[in-house]
Amino acid sequence: MRFLMVGAGALGGYFGGRLLEAGRDVTFLLRPRRAAQIEKTGLVVQSPFGNLQLPSPPHVLAEDIKVPFDVIVVGSKAYDLDSTMESFAPAVGPNTVILPLLNGMSHIERLVERFGDERVLGGLCMISATLDDEGRVLHLNDMHGLSYGERAGGRSARVDAIAAQFDGAKFSATASETISQDMWEKWVFIASAAGLTSLMRASIGDIASAGGQDVALSIFDECCAIAAHNGFAPRPAAVERGRAIMTAPGSPMTASMYKDIVRGAPVEADHIIGDLLGRAPAGRSPTPSVLRIAYVHLKAYEAQRARQAT
Repeated sequence: MRFLMVGAGALGGYFGGRLLEAGRDVTFLLRPRRAAQIEKTGLVVQSPFGNLQLPSPPHVLAEDIKVPFDVIVVGSKAYDLDSTMESFAPAVGPNTVILPLLNGMSHIERLVERFGDERVLGGLCMISATLDDEGRVLHLNDMHGLSYGERAGGRSARVDAIAAQFDGAKFSATASETISQDMWEKWVFIASAAGLTSLMRASIGDIASAGGQDVALSIFDECCAIAAHNGFAPRPAAVERGRAIMTAPGSPMTASMYKDIVRGAPVEADHIIGDLLGRAPAGRSPTPSVLRIAYVHLKAYEAQRARQAT
């Protein structure tokens, strides 16, 4: 089975590197700058689960793709999805499966519109990783999970084939029969944590020390209610876990969106927060919710950033 990892950033570099380490057939789709960097330094991964140094990982530029791949793994940011789809389109053949690892749900709709419903699986990953200034993948915590499955539920021959390829790689892989539910539960948590820590410019623990647990629970409960309205009410274990994490005293946790704001980078405001708000039931209270305030805050940041760039 031939895998195309779209990019060799924090996600693609980590999971693609682990698959290569396990002897799988993996090619990275790279932009020219990242290709030049990897040709010089190789793919370097630093992780609590063992470091990797892959001197010459297989890679290709978009214009050089000549044949389709079996599985295309997509982990780009949502605001780059249009250009990302364009770059890997030549690799999509009649039997290609696309496995996206983005947060939220609207990327699924865009991938389906471009490539067809039958080609798009559901997927998510649980990992904290980043690229440093030298292009090394830094794995920052003890989670490196990847879940995937048919969006309609159940198992299939192609999911089983992917499971066989993931077996033995040094990350936790789960072939889920409830991947759409799993994705909604992650979206609820990511939107809550991103909205809260970005709005407050603080960690979960600092917000708790300020007596803000009620604010944290308000945004989390609102996100849960929106998911329920769309037919994906978070299961009790997910609710219990989310409420505990969102109010944990002393927690240093901040969302990656908060980190993006701190470094002046683009954010996925529309994809993570705005799209969730757009799926809320009609006739809501005229008083702005915490989620709505967080979204306006993020859009104001985007406007400020755009103005500074001109």
